[in-house]
Amino acid sequence: MKAKDVRKGTVIIYKNTLHSVMDFHHHTPGNLRAMVQIKLRNLVNGTQVEHRFSSTEDIETADVFQQKGTFLYSDANGFHFMNAETFEEVTISLEMIGDGQYYVKEGMEVQLSMHDENPIGIQLPQTVNLTIVDTEPGIKGATATNSPKPAKTETGLQLTVPQFINVGDEIIVKTETGEYFSRA
Repeated sequence: MKAKDVRKGTVIIYKNTLHSVMDFHHHTPGNLRAMVQIKLRNLVNGTQVEHRFSSTEDIETADVFQQKGTFLYSDANGFHFMNAETFEEVTISLEMIGDGQYYVKEGMEVQLSMHDENPIGIQLPQTVNLTIVDTEPGIKGATATNSPKPAKTETGLQLTVPQFINVGDEIIVKTETGEYFSRA
């Protein structure tokens, strides 16, 4: 695969280690050659690194397979899922899950990303339903000004919500950006 074809979420082999593409930006500066600035997360230890590739440079992609899984629970060892095909318990560390920890709830189905029979992460749905556990009370008449207020969900996600959202309300959150989408 050429560097210009890399997209967010692609798993590549960089310096003989699996890395997930977190962000990329294609540059074409004036009379210079085009380049791609890629932000990578090491899937073994969770560290992040940025690297600049030539847009025509070949990048080795990893063979990643998706399998259905159900989230069971989390503890000090990581997040535990049941593989829906083999019924085996799969543990994924906090470093590998990253911000996905704020979107998984008990019993939720996700796609497990596997490489050589080893889990390397999860693929979340586009949106998830979360319950608000902490927020300030709404101000009457604030709907006209559209002033958001901070809130915290049952999974620990911190986000801003409209004034009419109260504690106990269930909302829909975009997993890609972590933003409030609508009331559930």
